[in-house]
Amino acid sequence: MSTHRVWVYGDHVNTDVIFPGKFTYTLKDPQAMADVALQDLDPTFASEVQEGDVIVAGRNWGCGSSREQAVTALKYNGIRIIIAESFGGLYFRNCINQGVHPIVCPGLVAHLQTGDTIEIDLEENAIIAGNTVYRIPSLSSTVQAILQAGGLVPMLQRRTGRLA
Repeated sequence: MSTHRVWVYGDHVNTDVIFPGKFTYTLKDPQAMADVALQDLDPTFASEVQEGDVIVAGRNWGCGSSREQAVTALKYNGIRIIIAESFGGLYFRNCINQGVHPIVCPGLVAHLQTGDTIEIDLEENAIIAGNTVYRIPSLSSTVQAILQAGGLVPMLQRRTGRLA
């Protein structure tokens, strides 16, 4: 079980908001991407987020374009878990490929504010917020292997003996 501070956002936060589209072709360094994450929605995020913090959001987190910078920008800010009522399908897959754990958990966002803490028990497939336990879906063994490796590329590099 682990304890995490949360950043709470609403519904339909799209990839242009997570990683501002104006930087798509100018920022290539992951840390530079992290520095502008969510700047149009929450100007405090990039300067105040801490390693191990978690994003909790409403419906359709990461909708919009399929650009993976929207995951990279959060990953390089120390976000390893994103919990939402639902995800844009491509964003969900980009999270797994980059080793960021997406968790679908209806109802959680309504009971939290930024700065609250939650406990996550992945062995028991549960999130504890206050006195409420939210059950979360288990992951397939394939997805667990990708996340444990830190993403799809690191997993494939290890399997082929070509470590980065």
